[in-house]
Amino acid sequence: MVTSRIPEFHDLPLDQRLKKLADASGLALGDILALQSSSLTIDQADHMVENAIGTFNLPIGIGLNFVVNGHEVLIPMTIEEPSVIAGASFMAKLVRAGGGFTTSINEPEMIGQLQVLEIRDLFSASSKIMEQKKQLLDEVNAFDPVLIKLGGGARDLETRIIEDSPIGPFLVIHLIYDVRDAMGANAINTACEKLAPRVEKITGGRVQLRILSNLADRRLAKASCTVPLNELAFTAGDGRYFTGEQVRNGIIEAWAFAVVDPYRATTHNKGIMNGVDAVVIATGNDWRAIEAGAHAYAARSGQYSSLSTWGKDESGNLTGELEMPMAVGIIGGATKVHPGAKAALKLMGVNTASELAGIIVSVGLAQNLAALRALATEGIQRGHMSLHARQVAIAAGASGELIEKIAAQMVAEKIIRVDRAEQILNGIQ
Repeated sequence: MVTSRIPEFHDLPLDQRLKKLADASGLALGDILALQSSSLTIDQADHMVENAIGTFNLPIGIGLNFVVNGHEVLIPMTIEEPSVIAGASFMAKLVRAGGGFTTSINEPEMIGQLQVLEIRDLFSASSKIMEQKKQLLDEVNAFDPVLIKLGGGARDLETRIIEDSPIGPFLVIHLIYDVRDAMGANAINTACEKLAPRVEKITGGRVQLRILSNLADRRLAKASCTVPLNELAFTAGDGRYFTGEQVRNGIIEAWAFAVVDPYRATTHNKGIMNGVDAVVIATGNDWRAIEAGAHAYAARSGQYSSLSTWGKDESGNLTGELEMPMAVGIIGGATKVHPGAKAALKLMGVNTASELAGIIVSVGLAQNLAALRALATEGIQRGHMSLHARQVAIAAGASGELIEKIAAQMVAEKIIRVDRAEQILNGIQ
């Protein structure tokens, strides 16, 4: 039986962590080892990108304690920033006391755009496209019978008239395309290119750009959670005690700042993306597309704002919700080429892109909660800097047991710099 609860996991030696992870996931140790090394050879890399000369490694950790839609999930996270995995895992522990994360995912519909120039009558051209919409959709669906067989394909056409641009007015056509379990970029781009000659014939214009949009606002993923009030109370490292009400109110106040101020919202949403990107990268998905879509969606009202929402229910418990575009896939691209990405998907036990999307937004919401809780109580630096101190100690030349010893002293002194780490190291040696 799969469980995401592995107490004291971080205290175990690395080899024992791998065994514990295999036991908790029900996978063979060989599957877990694929995550440790990523198993990407230079020959494989050479076929993935141009001018390949090697590979670049980032740490992979495991997000623990997650329950998503009633299922225990062990979540691989690829990230170099300290405290992210620990923070998300601890918040997932608090959330599981309230039943875990619940998600809802839209149909996997992506948008392909055709930019049509040199049209004399934009409104007439738009009407002609709409009149022949059914025929155009049928033509698009004839291009990819495999996708149709899987239940995907062209769903709709929309037109937009751009009246004011640096090059004057033009027509935009949106192809709404269900890509099923793929991210969908290649399918969308191919469909748009195939459609272009027919569009030119109908409108009398010239199709210029034929490309997907990464503002996947039809493919939204939403995660929500409830944290029981009693789970929020805690004693900080400096001895201060925070009641559940204080923590809850502080989180809501911190969120409210992000709602109205784009300077704060940018950092607020960056914290969300710490969690989101870590899972997207681990599964071989396009994190740049996810970032672009997220930030565009955050500005959909005309002002950049928070992607998440925090409040309280009738019982006073903390409630949270995160909604954002989530164009991820489990087939195609690096998800089926990179051994580490394949192992990550296997560890999570996902069978559809929608399941993966739900897990990702749950991690984003957990990480947002971790950041807001720290900011609203003992400050962001305490937990973050204790982990950062280890990296500083290593940069100063420490190894083995000296890393923890030097890091602990710097944290106690509240002086976390490479020059101070070097002084401590030289004093010990």
